[in-house]
Amino acid sequence: MKFVDEAVITVEAGKGGNGCMSFRREKYIPKGGPDGGDGGDGGSVFFEADENLNTLIDYRFTRFYKAQNGQQGMGRNCTGSKGEDLVLRVPVGTTIIDTDTDEVLADLTELGQVEKIAQGGFHGLGNTRYKSSVNRAPRQTTKGSIGETRNLKLELKVLADVGLLGLPNAGKSTLIRAVSAARPKVANYPFTTLVPNLGVVRTERHRSFVIADIPGIIEGAAEGAGLGIRFLKHLARNRILLHLVDMAPWDEQAPAEAAVVAAAELAKFSQTLANRPRWLVLNKLDMVPEEEREERCQAVLDALDWQGPVYRISALGQEGTEAMMLDIQAFLDQRLMAIEENPELLAQEEEERHQIDLEARERIEQLRASKRRDADDDLDDDDFDDDDYDVEVEYVR
Repeated sequence: MKFVDEAVITVEAGKGGNGCMSFRREKYIPKGGPDGGDGGDGGSVFFEADENLNTLIDYRFTRFYKAQNGQQGMGRNCTGSKGEDLVLRVPVGTTIIDTDTDEVLADLTELGQVEKIAQGGFHGLGNTRYKSSVNRAPRQTTKGSIGETRNLKLELKVLADVGLLGLPNAGKSTLIRAVSAARPKVANYPFTTLVPNLGVVRTERHRSFVIADIPGIIEGAAEGAGLGIRFLKHLARNRILLHLVDMAPWDEQAPAEAAVVAAAELAKFSQTLANRPRWLVLNKLDMVPEEEREERCQAVLDALDWQGPVYRISALGQEGTEAMMLDIQAFLDQRLMAIEENPELLAQEEEERHQIDLEARERIEQLRASKRRDADDDLDDDDFDDDDYDVEVEYVR
């Protein structure tokens, strides 16, 4: 299945049916009077969050969707049938944006959530509606109104409590394999991960959280290098970011330098996202000589001027991972308790996520505009062509 996290489509609600002008004509009833019925309402367009979907690929190939029109009114005071509503199913975590106004119409974050996006047209009135004591044979009718048409952008952001951030080969996929049942691809070359992966970490029987692994970023990602910053938007909904640092890099880049690069690229993408709770995870320490470990770790802390939580682990050997997962679970539980006591915290989180979305869209659009200016007229923007990210991926639940 191909992973697509953006799509641009057009939806059109159904037109309302016209009212009917008719007069009753039956044998032995010389004065039948008007009997034109009303038309039916046009169908509306709804979006529903479906747990069985995890990509927007269906909306890549079909870009126009229209609800059914309402039926016209008929004689004998028969009302036309209502147009059937159109329900478009999307993955949980999809944001629907009106591209003409940049308004966020809906954010489908809950399973089964349904939102109306385009209102169907109102039905027209038949001539029976205009009958009165002074107008016995009305010939007035009204037409049904047209339905709403919207140009939409669908953005999918994976729903996870914890997000993994780091350069390629930092061990993000290895960590998610070590703590959950997810099995993302792991190999000894950069950019092994091409799409986000999700894993469920179960600390106890009824306690768990979701962790997300996204493709690594490199220096210059904010200017389009590597896979770019496209997938950083998937971290917008996370309550904690785990910043993984490879303490035994395969190249000559020092761990401290790699940590600074990742933090800088994150800040360029969204300063609000960079200010979210972030924990430092020093990985692959089992591959570092024991006498060098403390020096390397301290160099990373000094380079980042780090004051937050620090974890020293080996994801491959699962050393230190269990204690870290338990601390994450405790942090998330405390956060939920604080939100229950003070609901304003949830509104504050939503506002922060909205600000991250705005900063992310602005940054990506700036990069797209820059690439278009630099590209030849005959070339498309390769860095942001959705086809470049359509890779085969197997989803494991």
